[in-house]
Amino acid sequence: MDTTLRDGEQTQGVSFSPDEKVNIAKVLLELVRVDRIEVASARVSLGEARAVSRIVDWAEERGLAPRIEVLGFVDAGRSVDWIRDAGGQVINLLAKGSEKHCRCQLGKSLEQHAADVRETISHARSQGLAVNLYLEDWSNGYRDNPGYVFGLLERLDGMGIGHFMLPDTLGVMTPERVFTAFRDMLERFPGLNFDFHPHNDYGLATANVLAAARAGAAAVHCTVNCLGERAGNASLAEVAVNLRDQLGYEIGVDESHLARISELVESFSGKRIADNAPIIGADVFTQTAGIHADGDRKGSLYHTRLSPERFARRRKYALGKLAGKASLAKNLERLDITLSEENQLKVLKRIVELGDSKKSITIEDLPFIIAEVLESQDYHHAELLACSVSSSLDLESTASIKMRIADELYTAAGSGNGGFDAFNQALGKVVRKRGLTLPTLADYEIRIPKGGRTDALTECSITWNTDRGELRTRGVHANQVFAAIGATVRMLNIILHQTLEEQRDPEARSTAA
Repeated sequence: MDTTLRDGEQTQGVSFSPDEKVNIAKVLLELVRVDRIEVASARVSLGEARAVSRIVDWAEERGLAPRIEVLGFVDAGRSVDWIRDAGGQVINLLAKGSEKHCRCQLGKSLEQHAADVRETISHARSQGLAVNLYLEDWSNGYRDNPGYVFGLLERLDGMGIGHFMLPDTLGVMTPERVFTAFRDMLERFPGLNFDFHPHNDYGLATANVLAAARAGAAAVHCTVNCLGERAGNASLAEVAVNLRDQLGYEIGVDESHLARISELVESFSGKRIADNAPIIGADVFTQTAGIHADGDRKGSLYHTRLSPERFARRRKYALGKLAGKASLAKNLERLDITLSEENQLKVLKRIVELGDSKKSITIEDLPFIIAEVLESQDYHHAELLACSVSSSLDLESTASIKMRIADELYTAAGSGNGGFDAFNQALGKVVRKRGLTLPTLADYEIRIPKGGRTDALTECSITWNTDRGELRTRGVHANQVFAAIGATVRMLNIILHQTLEEQRDPEARSTAA
């Protein structure tokens, strides 16, 4: 049972609109195919009532209305009437599952509370509602005074309750305690259906779900992206996959839509999931270390049953400073690009260099890097050793550089209209000391990959007017100013090389002309 739209909405700062609730409910039931969903708490607001009505109307057309559940309270029938008026068919009634809650919060005895619950159940059934029952704080109630829990169930026997739902309200249980408690409950009340409703305060929610399932729970509760009060509930994706893979259970959840519902809830809730969240995180099917890519290439050595294809996703091999030849080869295969061994080593070297300034290189970045490497000449007459560029609003930008040209070191500073202009002013001072003049800029183009993020690699392509004709150079960097600087340094190396060639062979210039 998924309770994203009820318990998940108790996450701090999360409130789903009626439209959002309807869309999430549709995906959960029709695409993900969970068995039941809990969609609201009774008497919260008019918006909640409208959301319940719209979800139930949609579900009735598909024969799914009995799978829509709403939390209700022991409140003299007001919750029952609210759910009935909204079109709901199932109430999940919240009763007190611990003596402490019953005595301190309600100020009532077990007998008094049981009588109130029985009255509410009778009213709900008279209105045509099916009834499930939450035993709030059951985990502490069972630990502190199990006799209270057993006494409440005995007093509600024969009331036609479909599921007795046992919450670990404060997330304090361990798998061992869950298993033992569930076994005890099932042995004492063999004719009842018990659900387990976990919370994740100790990070044990998924493990506790598996323990409850092994003990014989009729159903387990979860939320998309682990939403819920405090540390949240058990993750739908983690629960579904573990029930299949670890316990071998046959369940109806369609795993290929788990990433889709995760993205939908992430968008509507405004709560981002971690990139390394199991099953649904952005990075969980990405191999970063080159040795892993090598093992996969040679024999799928780092594959498990958690294949990305199960979840309509793809395996990725990260490109960065930890990448190896196999990582690059896997990405080239995906792009259907063939490079010689020599050029692969050049591209890999450039990827590692870029990885020092950017945490990872995406496959969308790769064509830029390849183009830059294959286009470049390996001239090293000039090297930018250090560079600082500063830009401020309503102030000129400044640049300070340290360069090596041949065997000489030069430092210079410049200012200009933007960081790149400031760099060129400083570079101009350096090259003039060598008796050279920078060519004029004829065209300047900046690109990022299609669909690229703000941290995508930037490709800068610059066309220069030289006295030998047009020259086009390219630079690639995570910072667009330094991408342009890279293209400029490449241009300088080409010009210096041409100058040296002419000095060696004075006829070369006239021949080239």
